[in-house]
Amino acid sequence: MLNSQKIVAFVPTTDAARARSFYVDVLGLLAISEDPFALVLDSNGTMLRVTTVQNFKPQQFTILGWDVANIDDSVSQLNQRGVRFESNGMAGQDERGIWKSPSGARDAWSKDPDGNVLSLTQF
Repeated sequence: MLNSQKIVAFVPTTDAARARSFYVDVLGLLAISEDPFALVLDSNGTMLRVTTVQNFKPQQFTILGWDVANIDDSVSQLNQRGVRFESNGMAGQDERGIWKSPSGARDAWSKDPDGNVLSLTQF
């Protein structure tokens, strides 16, 4: 039933202004609307609702990720915008934080200002 419907993604934030600056100014997502409940963004046709919450504890796993055509270029461009990629100490992870998985996919992880883990993957 839902296989023909669009996904809506959600990310929590405790500071909507700081989240807006990161997701719009740094990552380059398009702001659609904003109200006291959420900042609504467009990421290549996928709606992302950055939901304002009183408090939360960021999880240690990826909650949002992007499939990128060229992870080397994406990591370099985001580094220039101030995004720092995590070194997880995984075998096969290079100095830029890019890890090559056993399947051949390449991944890199960063965090948003609230500590949410974000990923880039080149399949």
